[in-house]
Amino acid sequence: MRTGSWMCLFVLCACTAVGFTNHAAAQSAPVESSPDIVSLKDGSILYGEVIEMAGGVLFLKTSSSSDNMIKIKWDNVTNLEVTHPIPFHLKEGTILNGTATSGQDGTMNIQAEPLQGSLTVPLASVTSINPMIQPPVVYTGSLNAGYSQSTGNSRLRNVSVLGDFVARSEQLRLTMLGRYVYGDNAGELITRNARGTTKLDFFITKRLFWFASAYFENDRFQDLKLRTAIASGPGYQWVERGDYSGVLKDMTFYTESGLAYFNEDFRTAADEASFRARIAMKLDWPMFDSLITLYHYNEMFPSLQNASNFYFTMDNGVRLKLIAGLSSGFQVTTRYNNRPPAGRTDTDNLYLFTLGYGFDTTHKR
Repeated sequence: MRTGSWMCLFVLCACTAVGFTNHAAAQSAPVESSPDIVSLKDGSILYGEVIEMAGGVLFLKTSSSSDNMIKIKWDNVTNLEVTHPIPFHLKEGTILNGTATSGQDGTMNIQAEPLQGSLTVPLASVTSINPMIQPPVVYTGSLNAGYSQSTGNSRLRNVSVLGDFVARSEQLRLTMLGRYVYGDNAGELITRNARGTTKLDFFITKRLFWFASAYFENDRFQDLKLRTAIASGPGYQWVERGDYSGVLKDMTFYTESGLAYFNEDFRTAADEASFRARIAMKLDWPMFDSLITLYHYNEMFPSLQNASNFYFTMDNGVRLKLIAGLSSGFQVTTRYNNRPPAGRTDTDNLYLFTLGYGFDTTHKR
């Protein structure tokens, strides 16, 4: 009798433990939400997660594409089902935050809190879905420096500082670039030069802009007190962030051409001043969430009287993100003057290894 009682008690405890375990497992098991569904005019149906619709393009995250993102023209969408709450922006300015089910005849039903029931909305009246809201002005830039020194039998010291700053709003872009390089050997100056550029772009359209720029340069060993170029003219933004996907998604590229007043004050040679053309381009290519950034920037000032008489400067470099905003970099700067002062060479190359800090206030998903 006693043995039977203990056996019943054991079975009861075991059943309770199994039930509790199953209940806990059910509570802790992750509940996967249903995928969003996009139906297209050609009859195809896509499954994934709706990330954003902006500029007439719907971004659908899937596992089937190389970068997990598919771009779909909004005009090609006939039905849309969204299972997770996101904001829908309508033409009249209304913003509905909720889920959506497909409707009929190019409509969808949005269930928005705290509304009871759903609201039928034509797809054509939706201007954007879950758009990335950027600050009115986006700031990007970096400050990098390099230093080396030797003592003892040789006393060599080298210092380099590089900086760039860009402030961009919808219609304006301010760009500032600066460089200073100094070197001495046992107290004797062996190199010293500096350069600065300030440029303001006014965007007439999304791509076309008008620029005004000022370029200043000094180089003791080019016999140069000050080289000045004041320029203005049109420019075109060929590639902007978001134009492409994958490894190209953050690339920017623009070109410029205009008229410049070009003046050179030398220490011993005769000063020169003339009107010249200005031709420039800039490429910035961050990859893999800005872990690696390749960049290229050049400016050319050909004479209007003789195109074979020109001054050219070019920066090519790479930045490697270390941690947070810290980065290391390598840059090659080339300066070419086909008519240098007497006793000077026409080409100067500068190789810089730097460590610095960069920032970018652009909002990213």
